[in-house]
Amino acid sequence: MSIARSELALDHPGLPWPIAIRHHPRARRLRLRLDPDKRLLLLTCPPRASRKAALDWAVGQCAWVEAELAKLPAENPLEPGHEIPVEGVDTLLDWVPDHPRMVRHEDGRLSCGGPRDGFARRIEAWLRRHARNLLSDDTAEAALRAGVTVRSVSIGDASSRWGSCSASGAIRYNWRLVLAPADVRRWVVAHEVAHRVHMNHGAAFKALEAQLFEGDVAAARSTLRLLGPRLKRVGRGL
Repeated sequence: MSIARSELALDHPGLPWPIAIRHHPRARRLRLRLDPDKRLLLLTCPPRASRKAALDWAVGQCAWVEAELAKLPAENPLEPGHEIPVEGVDTLLDWVPDHPRMVRHEDGRLSCGGPRDGFARRIEAWLRRHARNLLSDDTAEAALRAGVTVRSVSIGDASSRWGSCSASGAIRYNWRLVLAPADVRRWVVAHEVAHRVHMNHGAAFKALEAQLFEGDVAAARSTLRLLGPRLKRVGRGL
C-alpha cells in the first residue's frame, strides 16, 4: 500500500506562514489549505510533482492565502485585558499582582495574581479543570437518564472534533466547550452519551439524542458551528 510522504514545515519568504509539503499517492493535482490551529500551510502534491514547482505554485496562491487569513477570527491570547467567553458570557482576564495565584471567577472576571509570565498557563489550567467538572457532571446526568454507563470522561483539544465516544465507553471532549453557552455544551454531551446506545447516526440515535438534550438539536448544532472558529482561537497568539 502506498503511503503519503510529508516534509517538515519550512519558512518561505513569499508566504505568510510556514508550509508543509505532502506527496500523496492518490493526489492528481496540487492542493493548498490552511491549518489555523498550527499556523501552517499544507500543500498536497501528486507523487512525482517537482518540489520546486509545487512551492512556486504555492507562492503564486499568496493572494488567496491572504484572503483566507483575513476571514479567520482574530487570535485571542489568554492575557490580561483580553475578553474570552466562559459558558457563553464574555469575561475579562485580569492580572492582580498582589493577589494569590489561585484563579477566581466572579463579577465577569477571571483574575489571579502570581508571576506575570505564568498568567496564561494558570488561566488555561483553570478553564480545563472547570470544563472537566462541568462535562463530567453533565455526562453523569445524561448517562443516568439513558440507563448507560460511561467508563471515563477526559478532556483534550482536538482540532476537528468537539467530542468522541469509544465502544468501550470512554468519552473525550474538547475543553473549549467550557467557553460555549451551556445549552451547546449539553447538546454535545447528549450526542456523545447517545452513542453509548447507538454507535451510528441513524433515526434511533437521533431520537435518543433529542430526548437527552431536551432542546433544539439543530439550533445547538448551528450555534456551535457559528461560534466554533472563535472558540478555537482562544488561547492563540502572542
